[in-house]
Amino acid sequence: MCEASAYVLKNGKEELILESVDSLEDKDGEIQLVNIFGERKRLQGKVKTFNLLDHKIVLEEDVH
Repeated sequence: MCEASAYVLKNGKEELILESVDSLEDKDGEIQLVNIFGERKRLQGKVKTFNLLDHKIVLEEDVH
């Protein structure tokens, strides 16, 4: 399986926001995530790390 778990960095800690992510798209600073079940999450921010070996995505939320 190639899905990943997505986390958002808050106060220096990683908080899980979506599991089994199979699609990530950046549309002008809005990150859109979709998992294999069709669940969607959106947030303003950027990708901090994307590690395929660990199946892990870490995002930084834009707080402006």
